[in-house]
Amino acid sequence: MNTLNPPQREAVNYLDGPLLVLAGAGSGKTRVITQKIAHLVRQRGFRPEQIAAITFTNKAAKEMRERAKQLLPGQSLESLNVSTFHALGARILRQEAKALQLKPRFSIFDAADSASVLAELAKEADKAKLKALQWRISAWKSALVEPNAALSLAEDDLGLAAARLYGDYEQALRAYQAVDFDDLIRLPVRLFESEADVLLRWQGKLQYLLVDEYQDTNRSQYRLLRLIAGERAAFTAVGDDDQAIYAWRGADVENLRVLQADFPQLKVIKLEQNYRSMQRILKAANALIGNNPKLFEKRLWSEHGHGDAIQVNVARD
Repeated sequence: MNTLNPPQREAVNYLDGPLLVLAGAGSGKTRVITQKIAHLVRQRGFRPEQIAAITFTNKAAKEMRERAKQLLPGQSLESLNVSTFHALGARILRQEAKALQLKPRFSIFDAADSASVLAELAKEADKAKLKALQWRISAWKSALVEPNAALSLAEDDLGLAAARLYGDYEQALRAYQAVDFDDLIRLPVRLFESEADVLLRWQGKLQYLLVDEYQDTNRSQYRLLRLIAGERAAFTAVGDDDQAIYAWRGADVENLRVLQADFPQLKVIKLEQNYRSMQRILKAANALIGNNPKLFEKRLWSEHGHGDAIQVNVARD
């Protein structure tokens, strides 16, 4: 804890309600998350299995777990939930399969498996059209749009074809006793919204949530977080609207604004000290980012000195 700067320390210690940590690039966000895990276990009496730290890649999850182990030597962390959103969703589905009329050993179809199912259902479609149909259906699932609703949202022939295919695709997945990647989030959300007792059980299991790269969440991922957090709202979301780069796959930086609307008591802490770059680089970055639409004002700074002149290298596209 002594290695943290004042805003980092405040973020680690804050447990009086929902918290959004706006972490600029190179500001030590992973350190904050792992130190908070250690703080929850060591000082606040949480058991590891009551904590869920959620990120977007298996590599990041592995790094987070290793750092937590270093901070808690001698503490068994096998039950600590450090995973991606999809791994958490898969765990929920495995344990609640019966409620969704799934076998406990249901299959999880990857993109290639899903494409094969769609190809069987739309034999007349060429490869390019199949890819477009698959993308539309995936986007609807990520936005929590069900097949019937998709029909009313279709705006062109391709959309109408995708909407008609969507329902058949869902039936085919069930026949295979399978779910696709989008279902790993969508189905737990649907289950929690329809089965209050199941939701209550999971709220009891996961009593504190930490979410990394929050700006990259899509609608269904945010809804899953919102449901598990419940009225207790015991969570820390770490993100940065200036680093939102995944809109093409359904990520919605608007979730930062929604977070404030859904949780009026939300506390916001900004991490603006950069540990990675010189001040000249940060000044240029601040100037460029200043032209973007912003939800939150931030100014990154560094104690590493001014640095050399910036070099621009032009390469052929």
